[in-house]
Amino acid sequence: MQTPNWSFPYPSTRTPVFCRRGVATSQPLAAQAGLAILRDGGNAIDAAIAAAITLTVVEPNMNGIGSDAFAILWDGEQLHGLNASGRSPAAWTPERFNGLTTMPLRGWDSVTVPGCVSAWVALSDRFGRLPFARLFKDAIRYAQEGFAVPAIESANWAKQAEELYVYPDFARDFMPEGRTPGAGDYFKFPAQAATLQEIAETKGESFYRGALAQKMVAHAAAGGGALCEADLAAHQVDWVEPMQMEFHGFTLHEIPPSGQGISALIALGILKQIPGFASLPPDSVQSVHYQVEAMKLAFADVHARVADPAYMKDDPLQFLQPEYLASRAKLIDPHRAQTFGPVDIARGGTVYLTATDDEGRMVSFIQSNYMGFGSGIVVPDTGISLQNRGCGFSLDKWHPNRVGPSKRPYHTILPGFVSQAGRPVMSFGVMGAIMQPQGHMQMMVRMALHHQNPQAAVDGPRWQVDAEQNTDLESHFGSETIAALRALGHTPPPAGSAFGFGGAQLLLKMPYGGYCGASDARKDGLVAGD
Repeated sequence: MQTPNWSFPYPSTRTPVFCRRGVATSQPLAAQAGLAILRDGGNAIDAAIAAAITLTVVEPNMNGIGSDAFAILWDGEQLHGLNASGRSPAAWTPERFNGLTTMPLRGWDSVTVPGCVSAWVALSDRFGRLPFARLFKDAIRYAQEGFAVPAIESANWAKQAEELYVYPDFARDFMPEGRTPGAGDYFKFPAQAATLQEIAETKGESFYRGALAQKMVAHAAAGGGALCEADLAAHQVDWVEPMQMEFHGFTLHEIPPSGQGISALIALGILKQIPGFASLPPDSVQSVHYQVEAMKLAFADVHARVADPAYMKDDPLQFLQPEYLASRAKLIDPHRAQTFGPVDIARGGTVYLTATDDEGRMVSFIQSNYMGFGSGIVVPDTGISLQNRGCGFSLDKWHPNRVGPSKRPYHTILPGFVSQAGRPVMSFGVMGAIMQPQGHMQMMVRMALHHQNPQAAVDGPRWQVDAEQNTDLESHFGSETIAALRALGHTPPPAGSAFGFGGAQLLLKMPYGGYCGASDARKDGLVAGD
């Protein structure tokens, strides 16, 4: 990537971090856990796994042991993609949900097989250097002894509890004194420490085929859930080839469906078809207008057609063909905002991290319980909080994403990766449900077109499209820009809507060696490097 512009045009509380190796996460303790692994002789893959495991303890409001996970990594020679998301229980026939108009958001009928443990094992087996059990050391210590809860995390925890306190599992384990922890309060969870110890000692076997699996299944049976031992035992990860889109000399890579990463690629492809777009300032009214409209078109395609690839009726590559993208670009009116079709958008809660080492490996990793703490189900005496990914299914009998047995639901989480001429450039992500592909696209516009440095690109104002295709805008776009976009028809969301603009973490490979990292002030995160 061209040497970044080291000016800082936006208000910022952070500066870039330069290092020969490093870890960036949304929670400082997890970043430090990853760096400790690098210092102990581990590689970037080991560091990423250790940080991910630690995040299940120190940021439980965004992920847990019952999460799903995805990764894109550069092993020093080539790029690999990993889809470790889980499938629905075999008993989830469409008939199970008869009489409902939408999938359940919480409870056992939102729980699919959790995949993040399998991601840790698969990555360690194929690319790791240190013993698997070593990667759990800091996570187990924080679960056993406690950790101080950061300010942004504390506020998010409390906000989620307004809905989840009615779920006995959640209240028992995440409101142990009848309230959520305040900023600086210590929180510990010894049962989670014991579970992580068992996963470490059995290399995940207990989770899918042993004592931990039996505890999950027993709790499901007691609560009317369909999850059974065969569902857990059948789980497997898929190594996949990332999809890609070239954008002004750089290539963005995303995990292919069943996830929404393809929407970022479609949107970038549409922008390439718009004459003069590359010359527009990144925060200008016209640039933002084109970006928003391109994203709406991409979401319309994804909403209608993306699902578990075994059930898709369309080849995903057809959406990335220049002829198709040109036809979509022609639908954009440069003077008026439009609605292009329904969009599937739900709340989310995700952790993203990236790790690099001094031998050239780079890892982009994401895991999530989906809606913050997930389903509200926490398996007693284990600390396993279970995701609610099942609510991503459709009940439309004609939709490829219709709920069904042993099927992956439409997924929102996506790790990003950028290359140039076949070589790695940047490992990055922008966590936050539907913000993720929108954030990926906005980061690419800022860095590939306008050469903003990593921290400036992270600090820049963001926009976000919602389910009704309203457009929310961060205030530091400026009142004149916001007014001009409203005049084009970009409707603000209703008052009181819960909007967030995500949280980015990234590590950029520098042309002279080493990396430049950036962490988003919208989160509690940190770049830890040396």
